[in-house]
Amino acid sequence: MSNNKSESSSYQFTRAWFDFAFENQGKVSGNHTAMYLWLVELNNRMGWAAQFGAPRDQTMAAAGISSPNTYKKVFNDLVEWGFVYVVKESKNQWTANVVALSKIDGALYTALDKARYRHVTEHDTGTMHGTVNINKPLNPKTKKQVNIETIPDEAEAIIEVDADDYAFEDFWNDFDKKVGDKSKIKKKWEKLRKSERLLIKQHLPQYIAAQPNKQYRKNPETYINNKSWNDEIILRHEPAAQQKPTASFEQKQSGVRDLAAKSAEFLRQFGTSND
Repeated sequence: MSNNKSESSSYQFTRAWFDFAFENQGKVSGNHTAMYLWLVELNNRMGWAAQFGAPRDQTMAAAGISSPNTYKKVFNDLVEWGFVYVVKESKNQWTANVVALSKIDGALYTALDKARYRHVTEHDTGTMHGTVNINKPLNPKTKKQVNIETIPDEAEAIIEVDADDYAFEDFWNDFDKKVGDKSKIKKKWEKLRKSERLLIKQHLPQYIAAQPNKQYRKNPETYINNKSWNDEIILRHEPAAQQKPTASFEQKQSGVRDLAAKSAEFLRQFGTSND
């Protein structure tokens, strides 16, 4: 049977987190959520200790983070936002950070609750067309449903960039054959998995070295469509200089006969003059 205190604590932490995430769309990523929920779970397993160790490798594995740089950025964000407090920082990769979760005194009734309250009020005072309430998040500035068009400009300005990813603009410049509809190619690029983009980053320098003349290089769109980063690199070699044909055996024999005949003639003449 579950412990009521544990359930209550878990709910308070996760409720506060998702309220924060809702109010900071574009700032909070899936990596932040995965890491914070793991720290809550880890603290729960340790009986809600005031302080607990959070090993880096264990946290990365639980949150699905493969890059140490990404781990460091996400962890520092959680500290900066006040969800995690560092009691003792690890000295190296073999020791764990000693951390504490910030205290949550109660559920924070913020954006999610306001959206729910607004919808229920309008639903009760308007025409009844159904019996199921649909909670639609609202943009606090425009009071319209939140979507791509209504996300505040300042949120777009702070969208996190993964330092370990390979950006389209970098690919476009590295490929150095700017042909085709760039916007269309970019959409195809964004549909690639991160692992595929990193394979392209490794493959591209070798491909360009094998095809230094961009005239014979594939177009960027063709390269992506054909998944050419999986192709074998075949380096071109200049043809070896033609060697002069060597004399045949018959030619060599003929030369020897000519030399012998000339020698015999020379000796005959030389011997006659001596006599």
